[in-house]
Amino acid sequence: MSFLNIGFGLFSFFCCLVVNVKADTPANCTYEDVAGQWIFDVGPGNNDRTIDCSKFSSGQNKIKIRLIYPDVAIDQFNNKGFWTLIYNQGFEVVVAGRKYFGFSYFEGNVSFCDTIKGGWSHDVLGRDWACYNGKKSQNARKVLNLRHQDSSLRYGHGLNSNALVWAINNAQTSWKATTYNQFEGFTIDDYINLAGGKGSRLHSRPKPAPITDEQRKLMSVFPESFDWRNVDNVNYVSPIRNQGNCGSCYAFGSLGMDEARVRIATNNTQQPVFSTQDIVECSPYSQGCSGGFPYLISGKYAEDYGLVLEGCNPYKGVDGKCQTDPKCPRHYFTNYKYVGGYYGACNEFLMMEAIYNRGPIAVSFEVYNDFMSYSSGVYHHTGVKGLDDRFNPFEITNHVVVVVGWGVDARSGEKYWIVKNSWGNAWGLEGFFWIRRGTDECSIESIAAESSPVYTFNN
Repeated sequence: MSFLNIGFGLFSFFCCLVVNVKADTPANCTYEDVAGQWIFDVGPGNNDRTIDCSKFSSGQNKIKIRLIYPDVAIDQFNNKGFWTLIYNQGFEVVVAGRKYFGFSYFEGNVSFCDTIKGGWSHDVLGRDWACYNGKKSQNARKVLNLRHQDSSLRYGHGLNSNALVWAINNAQTSWKATTYNQFEGFTIDDYINLAGGKGSRLHSRPKPAPITDEQRKLMSVFPESFDWRNVDNVNYVSPIRNQGNCGSCYAFGSLGMDEARVRIATNNTQQPVFSTQDIVECSPYSQGCSGGFPYLISGKYAEDYGLVLEGCNPYKGVDGKCQTDPKCPRHYFTNYKYVGGYYGACNEFLMMEAIYNRGPIAVSFEVYNDFMSYSSGVYHHTGVKGLDDRFNPFEITNHVVVVVGWGVDARSGEKYWIVKNSWGNAWGLEGFFWIRRGTDECSIESIAAESSPVYTFNN
């Protein structure tokens, strides 16, 4: 059994042709905004995945689709399908053998949650691509009050200071803080990119789904601690990497999950390290060094376009034109989904079930200024600023990481998640950290994504 390299002859040329459109998506669209009757205006088909939908105006085929909260889609012919909100940035619909994905339209600080412009559609096999626009029958628009911080500030205003570390360590005993040489000279923008990037902000997040009585009973079946870095003395987690000051954590977190799942499924006979630079430069579903979302990378991009190995486009940590070697084979994933089935259905039990039975998962969580200083212990947000309270320019962002297991702190009895970060081996617990489990600390239990590698048997 080997990792599937399908499409090498037919599709290997596409990577240099992927339209390098980075959708800066400050939209804030909720289920209430999006659910309802839509008309999809679909353009001509018979295209491949290199199609550029950024300039699409109108099509020839209009399809009525009703989106019912939380995950049911029904078309005009009464075909029943599936849909999910994708964070608060857009949505995906699967019905009658086709998939439709698009970002919610915006202008300035206005979110047009009733409008999709330049969306992508293809059949469920990833063929027969077309562009589409979408319009909801009822208007759903909202104005965002976007705060623009002064990015001309040269330094991080105390984010890597002894004063902040002292304040954190004297406010609580669950975890320890320290300063890091690697953050010296960072600007506020550098810190925001480190913690997710401006394009990864979520202006609202769902709460975890309630844990049912049945799920609580099943939780007792899981071991008290579990770690994919040591299952019967075998490590299935790929090495720690360092994203630098590019907001590419969504790529490292997404691909870190995919790398681990390949290792698990092949019993470590294959240990790929995928190219994050390919995601930064080539993915039309993300915003380069300004951020992105794991559902659209570990799943949708990996299924629609495929992943390449690190050597095909080594990490540079900067935006730019797609420079992935077109001769490199693409590796595909499928069955991508939010943990729980749709956006907002996640909880502690479902995360444990996914990790234990299928492998590490990609999660996004809210990063506060004190997290940068984490050194050891079970992290929780302290509320300590250690800065001038009159001016704290750091903005809460959404950082993507990989949850590889869980445990219980022997000293305090606190439950925690074991999480792989992308800030290098010198940060935290040799690149990992622990964060409180079961309390939705920093919203870490509200959004998680997973996908599965595609395989074939060699004769």
